[in-house]
Amino acid sequence: MADLGFDGKVAIITGAGGGLGHSHALELAKRGALVVVNDLGGTVDGTGSDASAAQKVVDEIKAAGGEAVANHDSVSTPEGGEAIVQSAIDAFGRVDIVINNAGILRDKSFHNMTPDLVDPVIDVHLKGAFNVTRPAWIRFREQGYGRVVNTSSGAGVFGNFGQANYGAAKMGLVGFTRVLAVEGAKANIKVNAIAPVAKSRMTEDLMGALVEKLGPEFVTPLVAWLAHEDCPVSGEVYSVGGGHIARVFIGVTQGYTNTGDLSVEDVRDHFEQIRNEDGYSVPANLNEELGLTLKALS
Repeated sequence: MADLGFDGKVAIITGAGGGLGHSHALELAKRGALVVVNDLGGTVDGTGSDASAAQKVVDEIKAAGGEAVANHDSVSTPEGGEAIVQSAIDAFGRVDIVINNAGILRDKSFHNMTPDLVDPVIDVHLKGAFNVTRPAWIRFREQGYGRVVNTSSGAGVFGNFGQANYGAAKMGLVGFTRVLAVEGAKANIKVNAIAPVAKSRMTEDLMGALVEKLGPEFVTPLVAWLAHEDCPVSGEVYSVGGGHIARVFIGVTQGYTNTGDLSVEDVRDHFEQIRNEDGYSVPANLNEELGLTLKALS
């Protein structure tokens, strides 16, 4: 089969000054995409800035024969998101792909977590995806085409000690992905998410020697596929790392039904049946989940 290309497609990649974003930018540019490399150039905890981070990636892309522009706006404000999308319009006249990758870490056990550790993480990860995607979304609807890839995390989907702020933001991105998939379906806009396990500034101090087997180059192929016009799915989440890719899904058990006299004791007595995973279903949206409930009640 033919190689997958992105000729003429304009991609915005946030947090692309290093790590995963850097890898995504190089791959899409190599395959013909016109890339907006966004990076504030801050530290892992989100403080400071360095405009050279994005420009170095742009220079690398251009040296390889690709086309790219740098953008240094913060995703954490609506104005920053607008400016990032406007960079794509000014440079290339359109936008087709948004890869929400920008992120920071401010880890602390929950009993020690303070607002200054929570708000910036939510602002960058969750609100950042809103801020960048919304102005792009308006253009996606107008042109009848768009692709969005959100960067979630196993810390949100499955939980991880010391990351209540980060996990909440990352699971929020799963909900964001699911809703946009529903809303974008009629306009040929597909939205998916990844939960990567990869070497980056944020993980290299956490994973020791194992991190060397988890290069960003093992995550980027999935991101590029989800961002491609041929991608057949929307609203899905994928675990990816070290060359392994697996779908992560939210399932609903068959449960227990009592439409006559449901009581606390009844719930207690049937709790194992409620929790039993045999014969589970995987609803694609809220309507399908509601349908399962109505079926059980009938």
